Amino acid sequence: MGLRELIKESLEKQLNKSLILRENSNVSDSLKYHIDNGLTLTNNIYRVYSEGYFDLVNEVRELYNEGKIDLNEEDTLMIESDLGIKVKIGKEYVYLDAPYIHETKEDMLTESKIPKGNKKFAVYTKGKNGGVKKVTFNNSIIKESRMCSQKTDRTTAGYWSCNVGRFAKQLGL
Repeated sequence: MGLRELIKESLEKQLNKSLILRENSNVSDSLKYHIDNGLTLTNNIYRVYSEGYFDLVNEVRELYNEGKIDLNEEDTLMIESDLGIKVKIGKEYVYLDAPYIHETKEDMLTESKIPKGNKKFAVYTKGKNGGVKKVTFNNSIIKESRMCSQKTDRTTAGYWSCNVGRFAKQLGL
């Protein structure tokens, strides 16, 4: 292996490191397990979107906001969003910034007519006024990188269409 390959491999390992405590802090057994086993937050041991999943995300967010933990870029994006924050809408509680497959009864009846890969999704997200908004979108929009770099408003379908790939594992894509 050449010097370039060694440097590249070393840098990739360093950039992918996450969940590194800066100081001795009391953490849950779940977070301790992730740290001890070199698991990132995106490789959460809990079932996707379960209480344990969101509890771990919120624990890491608290440590991150206190400057007590280092994260990789992907985990930082999760923590800087509202992922895992629970809000009440009507009579039910929902988690913000957690896209899910959105199917209506009509979709289920006509599923065979929907092209594979063209799924509908929904996400609850905080609007600029602080209210919660449900955004529906699909993954069939052409995601040109220059277009997606301009999609920064989390309350739009375009933003979520461009960023649904970050949640591919959670959505079974």
